[in-house]
Amino acid sequence: MVGVLVVSHSEDAAKGIRDIAAAMSGGAREVPIIGVGGDGEGGLGVSVPRIFGVLRDMLSETDGVVIIPDLGSSVLSSRAAVALLDPADAARSVIADAPVLEGAMMAAVEASIGSDLAAVAKCASDARDLRKNDH
Repeated sequence: MVGVLVVSHSEDAAKGIRDIAAAMSGGAREVPIIGVGGDGEGGLGVSVPRIFGVLRDMLSETDGVVIIPDLGSSVLSSRAAVALLDPADAARSVIADAPVLEGAMMAAVEASIGSDLAAVAKCASDARDLRKNDH
């Protein structure tokens, strides 16, 4: 099973996005989805050590993890966390170029049907092409 890690500048946003993705993927299989956000002290920000710790734990229980950061420094912090992993675990970690909410939801649904890491990451990235208004 592939896991989904949402990385946001806000702990509340990370958990909310995680909750939506979990609800939408609630089929027969439970997808490991975790939201990490904030500076660790209740404020906005990102923490490489927190991302690294959660990512390492998720990798010990999954076939791989798709990381979906919200923007800017969460992308850089996610890259730094992956760089701290041993090479075998880093190879099972993909940072998706995806909108955070739509990407997390679509990745979770794709993971719930048993897709592999590449398919889950592609599905998350494809979310950037979703149209909300075709008028």
